[in-house]
Formats: sequence, structure tokens, C-alpha cells
Amino acid sequence: MTEYQKSIIIGTLLGDSYIHYSKAGTTSLSIKQANRYKEYVFWLYQNLYDLFHTEPKQRTDNQQWYARSFYSKELNELHGLFYKNRVKKVPENIDKLLISPVSLAVWFMDDGTLDYRKNDHCAFHLCTNCFTLREAKRLASALDSNFKISTSVHYTLCRGKRQPRIYIGARGRSRFTQLISPHVLDCFRYKLPRFRYPSETCRLNTTDGGRLASITR
Repeated sequence: MTEYQKSIIIGTLLGDSYIHYSKAGTTSLSIKQANRYKEYVFWLYQNLYDLFHTEPKQRTDNQQWYARSFYSKELNELHGLFYKNRVKKVPENIDKLLISPVSLAVWFMDDGTLDYRKNDHCAFHLCTNCFTLREAKRLASALDSNFKISTSVHYTLCRGKRQPRIYIGARGRSRFTQLISPHVLDCFRYKLPRFRYPSETCRLNTTDGGRLASITR
């Protein structure tokens, strides 16, 4: 497994993908996405090609695309870091793992959202609902230390239960956009304001002294 492949897998583990653990003690990476994200599934497959048996397949009932990898020693190691009692968790050393903008972009494509209101608000969320509040704060700390992205963790009420989300607002959105934009696939461009709202301009803070830079969308 190359470092680039590992970066991709780390990003998608923070998002929607999971490592399947068999009774024999071996592991494989499972990927599944809705039909509208077929491009993304094949991009994962092409970049992780030597880890997969066959090309992704489409289910006949819900049109979902899916793929499962070979068993791998490196996946076993990642499973040991990201899972405890078969439950996904944020590793305590995530600051040593989440170091590439590619990981950040893959995580955003999997589990990121754009929160935009015309002339009023422009921000991003990274959905960390499956993690604990402490784990979300651990991720937020890694974003700050490794990427200089300023964030906050919101503990919001959803379906009667409080769940954490990482919020990237005015102080961090420009840096975040700068890092992930080169890696975001076309099928996810709607999550970036300059592509979703091409006729408008959103003023985003730069990282050098808080000056404002206009980004035409």
C-alpha cells in the first residue's frame, strides 16, 4: 500500500467506508455509494486498484454501487487503529494519520456538507455523528495542528439525540477550500460554493492577517 493509497483509505474511513472483519481474523475494505456518486466509487477503485478483486458492481434494488477489497495486512493494522469491539472510533494518534490534503478531501466528499445562505452565511460541516464528542474534538485538534484550519465542534440535537459535528466557519473556510478543491471530484462539486452558486461571489477570510479574498463562484 502506497502512502497515497493509505491517505485515501484514512479519509474514507473517517467518512462512509468501513473495514469488514471476518471470523478468520482477516479484513477487507468495503465501499458503497448511491448511483449519483458512481464516479467516486470508480475513482476509489482505480486508485486502490491492486487491493480489489474486481470492478465495482451495481445493486439491482437500490442502484447502489459497491466494492470490497482483498484482505490485506495493512488493512488489518488500520482496523486495529480505527475499530474497537467492531465499532469505528477515531484513533488517539489521528494527528499522525490525518496529514494529507487528499485524506481531508476524501473525508469531505464522503461526509462533508455546505451550509450556505445568500448574503448571510457560508460554512462547512464535517459530519462526525458516529463518533463521540471527545473523538470529534480530537479530529478538530488535528485539523488545527496539521492544516491550520480553525474549527469548532457543535453538539447538536438530531432525532432526539445530541451528536457532534465539526463546523468550519469564517476563520477556517478559505484555508479548507484551498486544500480540498484540487481533489474534489465533479460529482461532489456542488458541495463547494463557487461551483454551486456560479453567479455570486462569497467573501472568504484568507489566512494571512484576516484579509478578505473574493472567490467567484
